[in-house]
Amino acid sequence: MAAHIGRRLRKGAATTALAAATVAALAASQAPGVTTDDQGRQTTGAQTTPETDVTTAQGGDGTATGNGGYYTDLPPLHSPTESPAPTAGPTPAGAAGTAESGIPATVLDAYKKAAAELQQSKPGCNLPWQLLAAIGKVESGQARGGQVDADGTTYSKILGPLLDGNGFANIRDTDHGAYDGDTTYDRAVGPMQFIPSTWAWAGRDGNHDGVKDPNNVYDAALAAGHYLCRSGRDLSVQSDMNAAILGYNASQDYLNTVLSWYEYYRKGTHEIPDGTGTVPRHRSDTDSGAHPGPKRAGTKKPGTHKPGTHKPGSHKPGSHKPGGTTTPSPDPSTPGAPKPKPPTASDTVARLADAGTGKLSARTGDTFDRKIAVTALTRAGKAVPKVRVRFTISGETDATFTSGETVATVVTDASGQATAPALVAGRKTGGFTVRALLVGRKVTAEYKATVVERQADTLARTSDTALTCTPGGEFADQVEVKATYKGAVADGVAATATLAKSADDPTENDKGPYFKDGEGHTVRTLTGLQTDAHGLLELPKLYADDTTGTFLLRITTAGGATLTVRLDVAAATSSPSPTPSGSTSPSPTA
Repeated sequence: MAAHIGRRLRKGAATTALAAATVAALAASQAPGVTTDDQGRQTTGAQTTPETDVTTAQGGDGTATGNGGYYTDLPPLHSPTESPAPTAGPTPAGAAGTAESGIPATVLDAYKKAAAELQQSKPGCNLPWQLLAAIGKVESGQARGGQVDADGTTYSKILGPLLDGNGFANIRDTDHGAYDGDTTYDRAVGPMQFIPSTWAWAGRDGNHDGVKDPNNVYDAALAAGHYLCRSGRDLSVQSDMNAAILGYNASQDYLNTVLSWYEYYRKGTHEIPDGTGTVPRHRSDTDSGAHPGPKRAGTKKPGTHKPGTHKPGSHKPGSHKPGGTTTPSPDPSTPGAPKPKPPTASDTVARLADAGTGKLSARTGDTFDRKIAVTALTRAGKAVPKVRVRFTISGETDATFTSGETVATVVTDASGQATAPALVAGRKTGGFTVRALLVGRKVTAEYKATVVERQADTLARTSDTALTCTPGGEFADQVEVKATYKGAVADGVAATATLAKSADDPTENDKGPYFKDGEGHTVRTLTGLQTDAHGLLELPKLYADDTTGTFLLRITTAGGATLTVRLDVAAATSSPSPTPSGSTSPSPTA
């Protein structure tokens, strides 16, 4: 990073009467730790945090963005949950409610994946994906409304203002123009607006393609997550969150704007197609009058720029406005501005064809033995590699993918095939749907899956000991059985045990042997039984009333396995009296 910045650079909204009134109206729904004074200005408890000092010991700017410009538009006053359902297609610029709460599909996926990765690698940080969304909104308008390809790379570079010290930080070139195209000064780059010197150590490969690209929303979102989580921060603590945001861009107005969007997204958001998001209109780094307010510290008047301070050719014509501020690269949402969107691989996909998925059925708690696989094809039937397919589980089910999630995104391989992770059945039985969607396009395929009860087709006693008892007594041995299904242990199988009237009449007997419930009452039918991990089921102790005879215990399981066990109740057999010892034999008859 480059030279010191002697003071914080003020910029943003909430400085005019209109913005102040808007912020005041947001006070009831603002993020924790934000307060509003009688002028409608938001403040937090972070102003005295060491992280707010822009100057660092290394002489750099101390922020991810170099304190460049950002979008100052605030979220709508109404909660997104109060908005009507989203409609298809783009929404006019400036429309509130559902359009603002919608986040382009690929961009939203990148935020959620980054937060999930941080939950694994830095669980103590407690990074919410909504914070990444708030920063992405303020920095780039969610990658200019989702102008990204199937891999998450922006169609054209998103560049911040020239950091030449003229109203901004003075950061001389650190990347030889590799990222920002400028070999004299640095500029913030990409959907999360990293300056090249920060990206050099903070960059991440979020889409696992072997490249750390600040123009890729997956890479940039993961890098932003790690940047926010550094220094052992816990973002569930408001002071740590404030410090993290100010470390990203050291401006109080920036902090307030990000926190407003963070709270807005926390109340509800939804996925919209790529390229249909709304892009904010007002920026902190323009003097066009679109966003009135005080000029940035250090802004120069026309004509005050000393000749020779910039190398010839280091500025593109029109890139540096009078007054010392610069404009970001063209915004496709602005009327008349170019909207570069070259054809992508996903644009050629006409359908998602089944790739031999087969029947999807599993027992509760089991992993499905078949995986869902689709092939992306053109109209001519040619396979399309390197496009993203999102698989989503829906319906009244607790089934998940092996990751424990209900959504999985997969990139098609060289043969155009995308295979979803294996499905894992929950404890709920019944059907559900898995939908395959080509990311950024309305090309889909649907699959039906079924979860059935765990079953057994065979039951057998684990002992051949005869079960006998005297009237009014208790059986010496308890009944234990083992369940199997197709020769394998049948664990977790539901079972019922009934003391039946006869082999031909399985209804409950009203006499003979019985079980006892917890209060000692007579019970002759047991429900809710289940085999253990070894397929074993041991029944409670059996007792006998005063009725003698042969009785039947009938055990049944899900899947139709049945076993009938014989129970005998008989009076004790009396033994003959022994002959008294020493008795005298009768005398023979005379």
